[in-house]
Amino acid sequence: MNRTIELLAQGQSCWMDDLTRQMIRSGDLARRVGEEGLRGITSNPAIFEKAVADNADYADDIARATAAGQSPAGIYERLITADVRDACDILLPVYKETDGIDGFVSLEVSPHLAHDAEASMEDARKLWKEVDRPNLFIKIPGTPAGVPAVEQLLFEGININITLLFSIARYEAVAEAYLRALERRLAAGRSLNHIASVASFFLSRIDVLVDRLLRQRIVPDRPPPDPDPRTLLGRVAIANAKLAYQAFSRHLTSNRWMALAEKGARPQRMLWASTSTKNPDYPDLMYVEPLIGPMTINTMPRKTIAAFQDHGTVRATVQQGVPDARRVMADLERLGVSFDLVTAQLENDAVQKFIDPFDSLLKQLAANSERARA
Repeated sequence: MNRTIELLAQGQSCWMDDLTRQMIRSGDLARRVGEEGLRGITSNPAIFEKAVADNADYADDIARATAAGQSPAGIYERLITADVRDACDILLPVYKETDGIDGFVSLEVSPHLAHDAEASMEDARKLWKEVDRPNLFIKIPGTPAGVPAVEQLLFEGININITLLFSIARYEAVAEAYLRALERRLAAGRSLNHIASVASFFLSRIDVLVDRLLRQRIVPDRPPPDPDPRTLLGRVAIANAKLAYQAFSRHLTSNRWMALAEKGARPQRMLWASTSTKNPDYPDLMYVEPLIGPMTINTMPRKTIAAFQDHGTVRATVQQGVPDARRVMADLERLGVSFDLVTAQLENDAVQKFIDPFDSLLKQLAANSERARA
């Protein structure tokens, strides 16, 4: 039984949140694409930092880039674009077979640019040109500065994976940006075919923070308040995602979207990210099994994919339990936990969690470059 292939019958694609050169050169990525139904892969600074630290495959390229006088940032760009280009080539058959629906590889702009729209667009255009593959996604964070960058880049024909989404309000903003970009292309006489975008909703990080806030409201040896904070532990991320999917579904039934679809536009699919379970007391597939449904993607690390293949249940679930999801979010507010404040903190923390490994990676590349020079 191949459960990741079975997901396709439910309208969901399995992508992997892990890209390394070793995976490409060993044939593991090609095997997963050919045998396990893997339909896409993403990269980020934290993953790449670990890959460079743990793998000697990059040493020769670092030495050559050093000899060419490139800076650590230039070396990083050379390494990551080479890996992403090779991964795009492995996934290109999927892209062609699905007519541009799947088969994508995601590459992130510098996390330092999360609050600078113009610089983000400049970096995105450079990376798009450097990789030069139709099945590339450029990852832009869904910050206030990221939203106008997303619209302009999509208008220009650059595929965008909007990342670091935590709130439905921010999702609505990026969905609107996608619609505006397509309408602008249509007005300019440009094709809508093969313009692709996904909206990446982050999950486990929500429960990590919200659970901490809920536990602060549990007082030992006293009757629990109403609602009881313990009943919400580990439930908010899934509830939020289910309600986000409802917003996505409403977009697909709007007259505005249907007019674009008639001209060849593709839906901006929902992507579930940060799907590994952080709390060992929780089920290992708690961010996978409840969110299966049409026009969705689940990006899993290798460990989560292995767990899903071993004991996952494949059935349509993303539209189940919506009234309960609304109650969960309402009860959270009744307990004095502002989800707007939670998501604002998560967005800022998430940007920093990408900046830290990115800066660490540049320091590591600088040290490697010095050794190569010596």
